[in-house]
Amino acid sequence: MYQFDSRVRYSETDEQGQLSLTGILNYFQDCSTFQSEDLGMGVGYLKEHGRAWWLTSWQIVIDRYPSLGEEITVSTWPYDFKGIYGYRNFAITGSDGRYAARANSLWFFYDIENQKPARIQESDIRGYGQREPRLAMDYAPRKIQLPGQYDQKEPVQVARHHLDTNHHVNNARYVEMAREFLPQEICVKELRVEYKKAAVLGDYITPRVSRIPEGYVTALCDPQGRPHAVVWLRE
Repeated sequence: MYQFDSRVRYSETDEQGQLSLTGILNYFQDCSTFQSEDLGMGVGYLKEHGRAWWLTSWQIVIDRYPSLGEEITVSTWPYDFKGIYGYRNFAITGSDGRYAARANSLWFFYDIENQKPARIQESDIRGYGQREPRLAMDYAPRKIQLPGQYDQKEPVQVARHHLDTNHHVNNARYVEMAREFLPQEICVKELRVEYKKAAVLGDYITPRVSRIPEGYVTALCDPQGRPHAVVWLRE
């Protein structure tokens, strides 16, 4: 297990003075990135070797939102590797050791030069240590079913502030886009995201918002109606 301690910053909070949904996503992304960097297998190493780890799905269960100034611990551990896929859990705990948020994620290893998935070799995962047991939670399917009816919103053009080091829209930005088109007052208790096709600078993303019994599903689509990402939110 890899972990680091932090304190909820004002810049990470929402209008209620709590760690925002984006803040939780960023802590999880940062934690796995820190682990890879500390192992000498981070962004620079992967770029040099023409490889990348790309996220294909999230499931995040939020038990509570930590408050401004609260001390927290962010943890992550891979629990399995199969073929091209890596499976990784995350958690945020408070000073009492109880969960604030828990997550499961699925990643795939990518050959940038040949633009295709790459089978994971032992050398690609050296240092990650013995596989930890997977986190106790109800695991949802990776794929999110798209409802037949939706409300189409105004397109959003991808700007530079949306991008990450892969020159793609960052994983958390899709969630921010989807959240902008939902009622302000909803409190998200569970988030699932299925990533399908990376959006890049200048692309237009059209949100298609559907109301479902649990909450909302938002498909973030290209001009042809093909999703870049699908965001499922449970109230």
